[in-house]
Amino acid sequence: MERSEVQNKYKWKIEDIFASDEDWETSFKSAEQTLDFKEFEGKLNSAEGLCAFEKRQEAAAKALERLYLYAHMKHDEDSRVAKYTAMQSRAMSLFVRFSSETAFVEPELSSLDDAVLYGFLNDDRLKDYDYYIKRLIAQKKHILSAAEEKILAECGEVNAQFQNIFSMIDNADIRFGEIVSPQGEKIELTHGTYGVILHGDDRELRKRAFEQYYASYIALTNTIAATYYGNVKKDVFAAKVRKYDSCLQRALEGEDVATCVYENLLEAVHKYLPSMHRYIALRKKILNLDEQHMYDIYAPLVKDAELKLDYEDACDLVVRGLSPLGEEYCGLLRKGFSEGWVDVCESTGKRSGAYSTGMFGLHPYVLLNYQKTTHDVFTIAHEMGHSLHTYYSNAAQPYAKADYRIFVAEVASTVNEVLLLKYILSATDDRNMKKYLLNYFLDTVRTTLHRQTMFAEFEYLAHDAVEKGTPLTGELLNEMYLNLNKQYYGEAIVHDDQIAYEWSRIPHFYTSFYVYKYATGIISAISIANRILTEGESAVKDYKKFLSSGGSNSPVELLKLAGVDLTKKDAFETAMLEFDSVLDQFEKMMAD
Repeated sequence: MERSEVQNKYKWKIEDIFASDEDWETSFKSAEQTLDFKEFEGKLNSAEGLCAFEKRQEAAAKALERLYLYAHMKHDEDSRVAKYTAMQSRAMSLFVRFSSETAFVEPELSSLDDAVLYGFLNDDRLKDYDYYIKRLIAQKKHILSAAEEKILAECGEVNAQFQNIFSMIDNADIRFGEIVSPQGEKIELTHGTYGVILHGDDRELRKRAFEQYYASYIALTNTIAATYYGNVKKDVFAAKVRKYDSCLQRALEGEDVATCVYENLLEAVHKYLPSMHRYIALRKKILNLDEQHMYDIYAPLVKDAELKLDYEDACDLVVRGLSPLGEEYCGLLRKGFSEGWVDVCESTGKRSGAYSTGMFGLHPYVLLNYQKTTHDVFTIAHEMGHSLHTYYSNAAQPYAKADYRIFVAEVASTVNEVLLLKYILSATDDRNMKKYLLNYFLDTVRTTLHRQTMFAEFEYLAHDAVEKGTPLTGELLNEMYLNLNKQYYGEAIVHDDQIAYEWSRIPHFYTSFYVYKYATGIISAISIANRILTEGESAVKDYKKFLSSGGSNSPVELLKLAGVDLTKKDAFETAMLEFDSVLDQFEKMMAD
């Protein structure tokens, strides 16, 4: 389907950003004139000078964010349109110039005595920047000279090309062709239809789709391996020049997250892998398979219970499921659904998957590729969780502290998923639906916690290899990934040759050390959702404090506002034990 065929009610209102491309061009020309910050160089040693700079810098940053958001969203509507690809590139170029022009700031501030910086912390004029200044003091040793920082900033556009190249391969160039179903029906294979087929109960069609889908990536293995290797080399370079011991350390310290959080995650998942292996073996038994293959891993275990809802009905269900969060929260959900926050339908050239985006001073946006599946109903809840986290933080925090860290970015989205699942489970008397929902919870934990931790471990191994001087080839990446797949999924499944190439189709690998946050997100979400459902209003109040906290402190500290401490092992154990408990319930119900 072409985008022109999509009804307007299913498109986001991008005109809320700019009324037209011409308005964008006018703003672009204006923004180009605001990027000279030379007058502030050497004048950041006083509260007055720093305050004046921050005001100018914020105004420029807001203008650039608006420009990039519009171009990025227009590009994602149809990546085949060269005009918007160019506009996105031009907007990114302004960001790079902005970074270059302001590269003197951190070196200049980091050269000041700690006494001066601590003095800034006690000046009310700079209260919006207190967390930034605290982080600057802590990160002093990783900040380079002004000239060096300027060079690194000017590399930003080049460094972004690895992700851009993969995105163009994955969304614009790659073709999966048509497959013929066992019934003789021709089906165009896309990212969206592949997911639907894999979740279907036609095993032969799943097998054909799996083999044909991966054939397209296998044909491009060398190109994608070289692209990913370049992305990892970029990370290794950045860690080395900033005097970090490793890319992982740079990623964690850069977000003010203690390394014990990552260690707690891997330790807990590894400890409870036998539970995952037990679930995989149970799947094989229920499906009555002599051999279970990777294309069977999403097959429905409970028939005739899939939620096949029209988009509007799915939105209504999401609102009901999130009612424990209060009328204010649900009112914002309804507002988003009715006032053009969401781009709903899959169309030719549109970016695959789903995301939430936005900017300070404007409502958030959500991109979907909605299909009538349970997964996509939960995707609505997930992405609106992101959006309302952004909404609350923007409403409560100043610009300097509104943007929350990536580490906590997946918490609100996953709280919504857990609450929705528990609502549907409690609202039905249908025994078959209960089985289905228990299974859905197990698969949610498998994909969001275990699978994302496996991805994170793959990223760690890839970066570690390059840090030790080993080049990444397609063969090595395949070997790493296949070994992990065997470790995480166990012996009750055939580790098909194609699955070794799965790394080559994961977009998140180009935002390094992001995916493990999905796992810590669901671990946090399970604890938060359980607390909301058992403690009620007091827990909701605490949770909204977290949603409204933006980036005002360390993300680990902000989670404590909602009752979760990831520096300890309790929350990790709680999530793993809940998986075990649900697995016990599901196994018993399936045996009855």
